Amino acid sequence: MANTEPFEKHSSRYEHWFDENKYVYESELQAVKEQLPDSNNGIEIGIGSGRFAAPLGIRLGIEPSARMREIARQRKIEALDGIAEKLPFDDARFDFALMVTTICFVDDLDEAFSEAKRVLKPGGPLIIGFIDKKSPVGKIYQQHKNESLFYRPAIFYSVDEVLSHLQKAGFNHFNFTQTIFHHLADVKTIEPVKKGYGEGSFVVIRAVI
Repeated sequence: MANTEPFEKHSSRYEHWFDENKYVYESELQAVKEQLPDSNNGIEIGIGSGRFAAPLGIRLGIEPSARMREIARQRKIEALDGIAEKLPFDDARFDFALMVTTICFVDDLDEAFSEAKRVLKPGGPLIIGFIDKKSPVGKIYQQHKNESLFYRPAIFYSVDEVLSHLQKAGFNHFNFTQTIFHHLADVKTIEPVKKGYGEGSFVVIRAVI
């Protein structure tokens, strides 16, 4: 069951992070944008407050936190109650699905990826943005997660671990972008987006059946 309490009680702190870390956010947004297909028929799974969906033109998402859904709706997004493991949509409905900083909060990653596969049209990509567990930022997040309001229950993954779960769900074709090449406090401008992974702390995987 999704642990939404921190997002219900501390939504203002959640929102403040994006303003305080403007260039980190903009860098991550660009890395995701480069992997999105040209379609207006997409969904974000774990849409949060709509910080990624809104600028990316995604107008539909699911989110278990009522407070996050409320903020997302203020950004003109149709935010529905739901979890990644049980999407309230018909089979083969979407051209693409997006998950950004969501997989670390999912209870059953295999089921979440299987559900994403189910609602995607043939050839439609699943795009996943996350902090690589083996990266400098990932290591810091893990070391201090018990001190964090939001990441205390999180499970962080390496790129190889995410790929293993994706392959188990039937995804086989992958494309990678990466960004955030400094510690967050040292990011003073928009970071470059590079192909591949292993250097940047924020990795985006585009996976297709």
